[in-house]
Amino acid sequence: MENPVVKVEHLSHRYSVQWAIRDINFEIYEKGILGLLGSNGAGKSTTMNIMCGVLNQTEGEVYINGINFREDPIAAKMNIGFLPQKPPLYTDLTVEEYLAYCADLRSVAPKKIRSSVDYAMEKCGITHFRKRLLKHLSGGYQQRVGIAQAIIHNPKFVVLDEPTNGLDPNQILEIRELIKEIATDRSVLLSTHILSEVQATCDHIKMIEEGQLVFAGTMDEFNNYIQPNSFVVVLKNPPRMTELEHVPGVSRVEAINSKSFRVWFDTDDDVTARMVHESVSRGWELSEVSVERSSLDEVFARLSGKSKRES
Repeated sequence: MENPVVKVEHLSHRYSVQWAIRDINFEIYEKGILGLLGSNGAGKSTTMNIMCGVLNQTEGEVYINGINFREDPIAAKMNIGFLPQKPPLYTDLTVEEYLAYCADLRSVAPKKIRSSVDYAMEKCGITHFRKRLLKHLSGGYQQRVGIAQAIIHNPKFVVLDEPTNGLDPNQILEIRELIKEIATDRSVLLSTHILSEVQATCDHIKMIEEGQLVFAGTMDEFNNYIQPNSFVVVLKNPPRMTELEHVPGVSRVEAINSKSFRVWFDTDDDVTARMVHESVSRGWELSEVSVERSSLDEVFARLSGKSKRES
């Protein structure tokens, strides 16, 4: 079995007397995008900063490409690209000047700096801005430059902290596509508290809540963690909503439009079958029924509650 790109063992960190994270364990093998998900204050930033060498942990070990961060932090950092939430830009430099400076900081050989800069600019779609001052770029293109500096040395592992924060909808879509492109030949960790961002971008998820890892799995596993608790029905001859609410097992009904209704249920019984039966017997003319997955917000709330109960 191949060695993991990242290995985190029994990672814990304490600020004064308060533990920010406690006994975090995981490994990252695959190329692709891993979402590090957590509410504000959950401990994800502490975890991410330790993994990037910004913060020294209280307990535990981090290995990057097999290198123990404590034993050889410089060698470990050679394999990491990092984009903080606020990109570390020098806005009086041109794009080309800034990236050449970042390549030098990353110990790229002088003879390879030019080719490394060209590679990063092409990958991030900013070659046509190479001579433009950073302060004259839009927020979306500044973010592209921030991502370019994170891959300038062609690392195996890239960490992006809230990479779409503060961007407009079009810029968000562009940055998402760029991140997916970056992840085709390396592992990317995307740290965020926005559930929709994880859903749109990530292949796998690790969720931290109150300093503990409470979920690790694929996007589909995360979506399906909680059993569906609602379905949508389309009725050609709909009754009053009160009649729908009185179907056994139904807890609440919401009108989507004059023919469509969202129905919530709170039992394990086959409420959909009962709804079909009622529709036939009462002449509601049901034409469609579709069970809905629980929303990511619901999953997040349930996992957060689970963490609190087990702590």
